[in-house]
Formats: sequence, C-alpha cells, structure tokens
Amino acid sequence: MIRMAAKTKLKPGEVIRRAVNFFGPGGYGLEVKNESTGYVCLEGGGGGVEVIASAEAKGASVELVSREWDYQAKEFLGNIS
Repeated sequence: MIRMAAKTKLKPGEVIRRAVNFFGPGGYGLEVKNESTGYVCLEGGGGGVEVIASAEAKGASVELVSREWDYQAKEFLGNIS
C-alpha cells in the first residue's frame, strides 16, 4: 500500500471525474465501489485505489491511497499535477 499527495489547479470534482476515467471501466478497468463529492473508491485486479480531493484557494489538494496499483497511481498524480 502506498499513500501519496499532490496539489493541482483542477477543482475537486474534476479530479474525481478524471480518476474514474483513468482507473475505472474506460481506463484500467477497476469498478467504482463508492463515489461522493470529493471522493472515489475503485477496486479490482487484486487491489484498489481511493482518491480524496479537497478544495483549496487555487485548485485542490489530492490524497491517493493505492493497493497494488502504485505505478498507475503515480502516473495519475503526474497527469493532474
């Protein structure tokens, strides 16, 4: 398991939308297990990913927890930073 954080100029809702597109059925094929404002949990492939996005003055802070999807999690954070 790995826990990472990043800052982005994107709004929290956009971060979550991109996370679903990146990790979800249209991306790496993970299943969305729980989604709410500023949060999504996806599972599959023997692991999962949780993304939490919190609003800041200029964008959002993003916390990502990965189980067995560490490389892809780093790639995602690189794409939104």
